[in-house]
Amino acid sequence: MSSCHICIDQAVLESTPLDGLALELRNQTKSSLKIGVVGLTLFDLRRLQKVGKLGMVGVNGSKFPAIRQHLQENISQVYKDMDTSRIIIVASFVSYPSDDKIDPEAYKAAIDALKPGDAVIIFTPDSTHYPIALYALEHGLHVLVTKPATQKLSDHIELIKAAKKNKVVCFVEHHKRFDPVYSDAKARASSLGEFNFFNAWMSQPKSQLETFRAWAGKDSDISYYLSSHHIDICCWILQGKAFPTRVVASAATGIATGPPYNCVENTEDTITLLVDWQSLSSSRHKGTAVYTASWTSPLKSGVHSAQHWYYMGEKGDITVDQAHRGYDITVDETGKTYYNPFYMKYSPSESGHFDGQRGYGYISIEKFIDAARAVNAGESKPEEFDAHGLPTIANTVLTTAILNAGRISLDEKRAVGIKLKDNEWVLE
Repeated sequence: MSSCHICIDQAVLESTPLDGLALELRNQTKSSLKIGVVGLTLFDLRRLQKVGKLGMVGVNGSKFPAIRQHLQENISQVYKDMDTSRIIIVASFVSYPSDDKIDPEAYKAAIDALKPGDAVIIFTPDSTHYPIALYALEHGLHVLVTKPATQKLSDHIELIKAAKKNKVVCFVEHHKRFDPVYSDAKARASSLGEFNFFNAWMSQPKSQLETFRAWAGKDSDISYYLSSHHIDICCWILQGKAFPTRVVASAATGIATGPPYNCVENTEDTITLLVDWQSLSSSRHKGTAVYTASWTSPLKSGVHSAQHWYYMGEKGDITVDQAHRGYDITVDETGKTYYNPFYMKYSPSESGHFDGQRGYGYISIEKFIDAARAVNAGESKPEEFDAHGLPTIANTVLTTAILNAGRISLDEKRAVGIKLKDNEWVLE
């Protein structure tokens, strides 16, 4: 069994019986740290012997003591046989004398320490995805990058080329493809004839503006951060059936830039993308889609992420409410909360072990690990996964095209076209 790296804070995350894994906690303080998904999943996959050595790499070395304590208290002491002490920290600011050094390119030292066929998982701010992923792919490493894969369509295409050139797996962590409701709805949509209309809403409370103030409106926006989820679902449903042709974006402002949040000027509160779609089988059939994302929702609505979508086809429609799964708990001090254990189940099993292996947040990471292992074992070729409906870097290119077009539309106040030119998607 080989090893694996966990990258926490601005870095890379790797895993599989190879080497690598990068887990990121952004700018959270110890008091705001949560159990999370990526690290917990990888520790469990190591327990199940699908992953070898785990390591962390970050930008700010002073955060590691608190992170180690957090992992010990919230994972090792909660779940049986879950050892979080065996972690190797690979980062230039840790490898060298000063623990208080800040190095935005610490991920390079971590990647340089890995060997071809190891894996890297990238959960970092949106603007850092492309350089880290490209560096890892060029070193022959398998890559799982959180959504959005990149902010620019041209960068996404470069990652497709790099993965193909180096014969490695590159997935985008679009976990909603593994939600049983979403995947079943996708299958049923195929019997509803030509696509006509799609509407998606996803929002988070205003407190997110405090959590993400360091990059909100500077490095990325709420459309990239949230709408990437349901844009990908729509692209997945319509893959091979229709393609986007035009994007027009609109935004609401005023809350994020005012007190008490005081985000940078022009930070959008809510962003809506209106997208035209063209059927591949009938020039007569055109569809429209509306994707809206906001981080200025009420603070105590009972859900951290309000999210639902509606699909209408030629012969019927589908309505999905992902935020309310028929499971809610009311507590005197905090009120009503809607829970979603289908994503990640944190309560231990009767034996005391972690019991969330059926959650689609877990499955989305495990699918990547399994794919990387299969390629390393010579059982599969990376390009084979493009045909399986999985969120590979090649299968998710139109999601980035729509998001990038939306950003351009907001900045330049115009409609942006999407076209296939010389077998490559471009924006106009």
